[in-house]
Order: sequence, then C-alpha cells, then structure tokens
Amino acid sequence: MYQPLCSQSLINRFNTLLLPCSRSSFPRGNSHNSQAGPSAVRYIDASEPSRQRYFPAQSYVAVSQLHVYMGTIRIQDTLKQIPMVARVSLTDYRGRILLDTLVRPTHQVENYRTEETGFSPSTFMGAPTLQEVQTRVSSIIRDKIIVGHRLWDFLSVLGLTHPAIATRDLALFLPLRQKLKSSTVVELPLLVNLFMGRNIGLQYEDSLETARAVIDLFRSCEDMFEGCIRSGEWPCELPPSSYAEYFT
Repeated sequence: MYQPLCSQSLINRFNTLLLPCSRSSFPRGNSHNSQAGPSAVRYIDASEPSRQRYFPAQSYVAVSQLHVYMGTIRIQDTLKQIPMVARVSLTDYRGRILLDTLVRPTHQVENYRTEETGFSPSTFMGAPTLQEVQTRVSSIIRDKIIVGHRLWDFLSVLGLTHPAIATRDLALFLPLRQKLKSSTVVELPLLVNLFMGRNIGLQYEDSLETARAVIDLFRSCEDMFEGCIRSGEWPCELPPSSYAEYFT
C-alpha cells in the first residue's frame, strides 16, 4: 500500500524555503471571491479539528498521463511531434489509486517512446478506448480540484476541459520557480528531487508514480498555495495561451 511522503517538518521546511506569492491575475473565465472553487467543495473553517485546510482532502485529485507520438506537424517551419495519450493515472489526496489505465491508440503510432516508457505494440492489446477513458476521467474530476504538473498537456491529450480556478499546477506555481530562480517550467523530477530529496522515473516514466509525486509535493506546499488563493492572489503563471480552450 502506498505511503504518502509528507510530514509536518517538510511542510515547515517549505514555508521557510519558499518566497511569498506574487500577485497575478486569476485565470480567465472565472471571477474570484472567498468561496471560489468547485461547486461541490467548501472551505474548512479554521476552528475545525485536525490540520487546517482550505478545502477537504476529498476535493483533490492528482492527475498524470503518458503519451506516444502519432506523427509530426510543421508549425512555423518547425516540426513538432503529435502526442497521443497512452496511459492515464489518477489518485486521491493520499496517493490511493482512483484510476490507472492504458488507452487504446486512436491512430497508428509512429513512436512508442519505448526507451522512456517501455511501451510496445503489444502493450495496448485489450486496452479501453479513448472514449471510455475520457468518460471515466471526466466523471472522477468533475467538481474536483485537479493537481498536476503541466496540466495543459493532461487536458489536451484527453480532449477535456476543466475550470481554471479548480487547477493546481506545480509547473506554474511561482514560489517554486522563484526559489529556483527560473522563469520557465521546471520539470517535475527536478522539483521532487530538490524539494523532497526523492527520485522518480529512474527506469521508465510512470504516470502513477508521477501522480503520487505530484500530490506529495502539493501537500508539502498546500498551505502556501491555498493561502495565496484565499487572500485574493493567484500564485501561478497562466497556462500557454495556445491551450486556453481547455480551461473554462
């Protein structure tokens, strides 16, 4: 059984290491007030017992995906590979599996990324269809706060949308970037190594391992993340504008 890797001492370390949030505009398409967030969740009052949280633990779903490539496309004289979702993993706040499934390819696969993923043509025999996985994922994340790294990749390869205010993207979380003096996305394995002393993806990329690492890292900086939002600040850069259609 998976044991979440987060302790009060690690939380305290984060609060010491990370810089205060920078004020940023809230995601498009959403007005903000003290109760902003999924309609099915509520803020927890500070007087309630146990660790103070702004949302109940069951409000969060960690998400991750792996992809293969089905071809290339030329964009402004640059050839870019076209991703196609191959595996999807979702966990709850404590890293327990909500969904972990392969996805049957919808097009011919040009590159299985075998060295990175271990995938081969036989991997996907009997896998559920994309439509089946879309339906299951959509049902699980509805009215939830999704936590991930590069959430725009997750939503776009699955062809799903989600309220921007109900996203917690560690790739865009400004205090992490500021601590590392980076103006661009810092990849998750580096974040997990630097802030948690942990290594992921040592043999193959593993979307379940990634989802669990994401939620462990989020829990470590949850107080700062949610505290910024509650105070009227959005502590993240906005996703790439070319993916705006996936955020409502």
